[in-house]
Amino acid sequence: MGVSEEEESSLLLDEKLIRFMDQLESLEEKRATLNSLIEQGWFSMSKARYSMGNKQVSALQYASEIEPLVCVNDRTQDNGEVQFCTERPTQKSSKESAKDLPIEDVGPQEEGVRRRNKPKKDIREKEASEDASSKKAPEANPVRKSDHDPQQDPLKWFGILVPQSLKQAQSSFKQVIELSAEIATLQIAVLNTRQELKDCLKNKHTLQKKGSATESR
Repeated sequence: MGVSEEEESSLLLDEKLIRFMDQLESLEEKRATLNSLIEQGWFSMSKARYSMGNKQVSALQYASEIEPLVCVNDRTQDNGEVQFCTERPTQKSSKESAKDLPIEDVGPQEEGVRRRNKPKKDIREKEASEDASSKKAPEANPVRKSDHDPQQDPLKWFGILVPQSLKQAQSSFKQVIELSAEIATLQIAVLNTRQELKDCLKNKHTLQKKGSATESR
């Protein structure tokens, strides 16, 4: 026995309604987990500030150049839905970053080749002037420290031996980034399913009106 258009529309409507409710339930759970991770991260951050001091865990320790360790990208799937995902950019090794740094010559440079036949007095005076200039050269041209790696682990900004609470805060906020991308994707899916549900409901009402009009005849 074949299924009428009205029954088929009702089955499709029920299917989309069940999917819509499942998506809402999953979205509610992920939002609760997100809020819990944010609270846990800030609580761990406050514990780290209490143990290390407010000034030791603040924006004062940020590097001069900062590059993101995680990027959030959006992708459009074949069905037209948008999916958000997190990606970690490739990090340069220490050797590659050292190659990019400019090489500076530090210290006095010889102006030219000295002549052989010179009086001993002139030679001694020139050597004394060179020694004096070599002592002053490091003060005038100090050796520049190696530039800070912008993709370094942010925990190293606050010292080598950081408390466990600061590591826990970093772990919580890393999970927050991953979960935020999932929530954004799920929110778009909920909106799309909601629109499909409205279209199916409108189609069902149209079929019901046609059926009632046919029966009245």
